[in-house]
Amino acid sequence: MIADVKKNAEQKMQKSLDALKTDLSKVRTGRAHTGILDHVMVDYYGTQMPINQVANVSLLDARTISISPWEKKMASVIEKAIRESDLGLNPSTTGDLIRVPMPSLTEERRKDLTKVVRGEAESARVAIRNLRRDAITHLKDLLKAKSISEDDERRAQDDIQKLTDRFIAEADKALAQKEAELLAV
Repeated sequence: MIADVKKNAEQKMQKSLDALKTDLSKVRTGRAHTGILDHVMVDYYGTQMPINQVANVSLLDARTISISPWEKKMASVIEKAIRESDLGLNPSTTGDLIRVPMPSLTEERRKDLTKVVRGEAESARVAIRNLRRDAITHLKDLLKAKSISEDDERRAQDDIQKLTDRFIAEADKALAQKEAELLAV
């Protein structure tokens, strides 16, 4: 039973950490990467689809993403979807190739993005701590039901605390990497 509680908590904490890393990858730095467009949806015959399912998305150089739609008529739809997204990008179409240049970041914008990233990391830390609380509550319920001994419950709480510390440290590490990436000129 204790092993199940620990395993469940660890899996959920890992999901929180993965969600943080996904959110951090969406925050734009000066460099181009194809993951930026992952959450931009286009209307494909009445269905909302991510761009990477209707076109090839690749990098032309460090600051330019190229998109080549599989169907010519999709070029204008993709361009419009990128322009209307909250990413602040301005794509240009040449024939059937869409180029998305990444604007360089101003110092003020870098600081704003750093605040956003810190907020994302704090949300992840709170989620991890909530999972710890839930796991400990579950252990206390097992103790009340006399399914486990007090010593086992104490050891399990210590293990869950170590698990929590490890995942929070990983979240902090991901945050530090993203901040360094944002502030690098």
